[in-house]
Amino acid sequence: MKYFLRLPLYLLTLVILVCALSVFFGVGDTAYVPLEWKLSNDDIARAKSILREGSKTRPESIGAISLDKQDLNLAANYFLNRYSKSAVNVSLKKNQLKFTVTMTLPKNSLGKYLNTTIAFGNVEGKPLPTITQFKAGKLLLPPALAAFAIDYFIRHSSLDNSVALVTRPIKNIQIDPTKITITYFSSMETLVQAKRFLIQSEDPGALTAYRKHIKSIVNQHDPKWRLSLAKLLQGAFSLARQRSTPETAVTENRLAILAVNEYVNKAANPLTLHHRSGGNRYYPTFLYKRNDLAQHFIASAALAASIDGRVASVLGEEKELSDSQRGGSGFSFVDLAADKAGTRLGETAVVSQQSALKLQQTLANTLDYRDFMPDPTGLPEHMGQTEFQNRYQSVHSQVYLELTRQIDAKISALPIYENPE
Repeated sequence: MKYFLRLPLYLLTLVILVCALSVFFGVGDTAYVPLEWKLSNDDIARAKSILREGSKTRPESIGAISLDKQDLNLAANYFLNRYSKSAVNVSLKKNQLKFTVTMTLPKNSLGKYLNTTIAFGNVEGKPLPTITQFKAGKLLLPPALAAFAIDYFIRHSSLDNSVALVTRPIKNIQIDPTKITITYFSSMETLVQAKRFLIQSEDPGALTAYRKHIKSIVNQHDPKWRLSLAKLLQGAFSLARQRSTPETAVTENRLAILAVNEYVNKAANPLTLHHRSGGNRYYPTFLYKRNDLAQHFIASAALAASIDGRVASVLGEEKELSDSQRGGSGFSFVDLAADKAGTRLGETAVVSQQSALKLQQTLANTLDYRDFMPDPTGLPEHMGQTEFQNRYQSVHSQVYLELTRQIDAKISALPIYENPE
């Protein structure tokens, strides 16, 4: 009995031992992979094409995507360099996928870099690859021990939710000599979770100034009036304009949009005024007298500013289809218009430094939401699946595409979106 009670402690000790060995033997002053990786224009174009390919799969259906050596190196280097100066060399050989990783460490007495090598291979009867090799520097650890330690560390750290979000949809990974093929099941729930994850700030502390500014705006708001999304955007982009240099305008715009989205879409009762601890107030935010439109608009803007407008558009459309099929609020072209306009604002905010500065100047001097969102009055909404199919057949029909073109044209006609780059 005592053994079983102490088992968690033994497992934790084992994990710590593996980590300690990895650090001791893996840290040194030599970088196994040169730290010269930079994101080129071709890399950006390829990354976007991969995102778009994955976004074509409809929710509740099976999709597949193939990635070659170049794609894998691009994805791995992009991901790791979001967190620290790193470099990865991905190789495919004899149906084995191998990662050699060099990460820059904070100043310490052991060395400048952490070098690790991890290889994966397909095992008959298992849909996902397993670890076949793990090296910390030149120390070779048993694959089963390394796999256990890595899994234990992930499950008991802040990485757990992120890793689960990425791996949960994956049903099969096949490693070939020249590529890997990933088969996945795209569910609506996963897409929504991914959307929330992708619009989180890479550095939560970077939002502090914007959070304080929005809090000030909200605390001074007259509760007799609706809180307009235009008021929050005007305040956030005024601050972005003050903080920006010609080289940082895109970053500041992204933070401004993320901070406004964080406030507008926070978990709260949208019908009541909430007094929070410390005197913080929460008011629902409105666009054309509707709280849901403000939520749709700014969430799509945050997603487009964070990753890619195509993904934001697809997720917005899929959300409406899901609402029509599962007893939700029904398909709404009004919500879709808000998604599309928000996506356009997010893209305009970050497409270039010049565009970012121009948008700051415009939004910092407007309190009229009609400047960035056309009036959606009269657009069809609250359509169940049967009604939607009777009127529009599918999202590929001419009648559906014509109405979406009209919505796009109204958005493009707004001066704030003129001359897109």
